[in-house]
Amino acid sequence: MLPIAVDAMGGDNAPGEIVAGAIRAAEELGVPVVLVGRRDELGDTGGLEVIEASQVIAMDADPASSVRTMKDSSLVRCAEAVRDGRASAMVSAGNTGATMASALLRMGRIKGVSRPAIATPIPVPGGTPTVLLDAGANAECSADWLVQFAQMGAVFARTRYGIENPKVALLSIGEEPTKGSPLVKETHKLLAEGSWIGSTGARFIGNVEGRDLMTDEADVVVTDGFTGNVALKTLEGALKSIVSNLLSVFDSTEETRAASGVLWPALLPLYGQLDPENTGGAMLLGVDGVCIISHGSSSSVAMVNAIRVANDMVTGGVVEHLREAVRPTEG
Repeated sequence: MLPIAVDAMGGDNAPGEIVAGAIRAAEELGVPVVLVGRRDELGDTGGLEVIEASQVIAMDADPASSVRTMKDSSLVRCAEAVRDGRASAMVSAGNTGATMASALLRMGRIKGVSRPAIATPIPVPGGTPTVLLDAGANAECSADWLVQFAQMGAVFARTRYGIENPKVALLSIGEEPTKGSPLVKETHKLLAEGSWIGSTGARFIGNVEGRDLMTDEADVVVTDGFTGNVALKTLEGALKSIVSNLLSVFDSTEETRAASGVLWPALLPLYGQLDPENTGGAMLLGVDGVCIISHGSSSSVAMVNAIRVANDMVTGGVVEHLREAVRPTEG
């Protein structure tokens, strides 16, 4: 297997945590990894190969212009490594927009894909994560794009989680087909018609609401990138607030500290399921290669999990499955 290209310069904790995670992944998972970045800033690379890249796209940089002007950036070099057959996938915790732009401009789209979409796993306590897409790549969408997101999301759910017949739903403000914006209503009609299902094995179950994202109601939830990103960030903020307040309560008195000693063993598995470090990141679906987008604050643990997902998607042939799913829509 070709190595996975890791953007060593991307993320709030780069390069230290990124390099440490890459070394751990190579050692613990047996996955070949190549680091991309400024060699003299990486420190001990544990013997991993390094692709030199002299530039770094900042987290707050304009994505499109940065990718076009910073051609020797670590992100661009990662995408080129996949395009040129030097790497099997790319992983970055850097600027999300620039990661998408690098993958799209250098790797290109799968033939038949209108717009790539970000597929983000939403944790479901005690169950399989819900795949939410689009989580931010396309703020404005057409109904046809959302239907294609449903195709790609179903393929992703099958490849990543082994769900043979993924339940696909449309995010709306009510379960009834008549609820929602004109875009949602039009998309519902197209999804219900069913001609898009093809090789995905998906089942359209209708509309779901925001409260259903962290339940087993659906395996895949489709929406436009603006709504999806707002929903994702709302969930992240709510979970962070709940955990913070629980910790504060547990440490408020001697009685609560004693109680927390009893509760923690039962709560830790739940915390592990909800911790974004353990999700392995989101995948940019629709580009002609595997591109995993990890959280900006990724630690070495998050990077190990992101590399694990990248490896699973390569060995699972997700790009070929996506290519097969969208082929009937080619015009």
